[in-house]
Amino acid sequence: MSHAAIDPIAHLPYALGQPTASARFRVQPEDFLVDEQLEVPEHPTGAHWWLRLRKTGMNTRDAGRALVGLSSARMRQLGYAGLKDRHAITTQWFSLPLECLDPERLAPQLPAGLELLEWKRARHAIRRGGLRANHFTLRLRSVRGDREALAQRLAQITAGVPNYFGAQRFGHGGNNLARARTLLATDPRATPRFERGLYLSAARAWLFNAVLAERVRRGNWQQLIPGEAVILHGSRSWFPLEEPAAALEQRLQSFDIHPSGPLVGTRERGPEGACLALEQQVLSAEQALAEGLCALRMRAERRALRLIPEQFEFAWSEDDLELRFALPSGTFATAVLRELMQLEQTSRRD
Repeated sequence: MSHAAIDPIAHLPYALGQPTASARFRVQPEDFLVDEQLEVPEHPTGAHWWLRLRKTGMNTRDAGRALVGLSSARMRQLGYAGLKDRHAITTQWFSLPLECLDPERLAPQLPAGLELLEWKRARHAIRRGGLRANHFTLRLRSVRGDREALAQRLAQITAGVPNYFGAQRFGHGGNNLARARTLLATDPRATPRFERGLYLSAARAWLFNAVLAERVRRGNWQQLIPGEAVILHGSRSWFPLEEPAAALEQRLQSFDIHPSGPLVGTRERGPEGACLALEQQVLSAEQALAEGLCALRMRAERRALRLIPEQFEFAWSEDDLELRFALPSGTFATAVLRELMQLEQTSRRD
């Protein structure tokens, strides 16, 4: 397999068939609005500031560096729940120790593209993965194609789409995946911790997408197959399918549970039977990646195979289509969009 620059999601099958409609996307930062939702553990004597910022044309890492540069903190003291795109307008919470800055003095010093919206004192720093949800407002411009066919897809979206990792996870041109292959073939400790985390996450995402793609091809990505590892909605908790799938069908249809796929690592127990055989068959094509992740003793996890957009709304403005919906932490709005139409992106993705 060539490891040159790739589009890491172009080969993935569609649940609803390849869309025929198309639109221009990310023409302006205002076309991609993200509002991060967190539970703030506010406390009047808390030892940390939680700062809610609006970022325009700036990713999480750049915003974090700006905050640290205007404080007495170090990067390792910076807290945030997840990574956000550069080519967007996003609101995001960051945390820093109380003694490292004064929010009132910070606000006028922030560079262009950063705006401090509010701040609160909290007992602890923001933890990675602590995000409750992201609310998206997306504008697709100059939509072309059959409106009736597109209306059918819009109606089907709320029943779920394949929960693929988006292209952002793999870096521009899939570079993070290529670097993961190099890293696993050499000494991982030679790569700085933050970058190492990005590359290994890309490797796990690639393997997960491969398993999900195979289940989409087989038409069972929304079904519980023998030996399934069943994951609870909105949770990382999962359990093996020990009772007949029919007994869980109502919970499956109400989106209380989902089929799951692997985030590869070491494990004591995983799926069994037909589910395990399917995953092993897919992963055998990327044996070096899978074995490298296990050799680093990364902890195996599971991820839902389907993604349910919540609070889904849409509205037309002449030839532009505006979408509003909420997604859980760690999922990608582009997984929803790719089932609707082909996107002509005018800005480079992170």
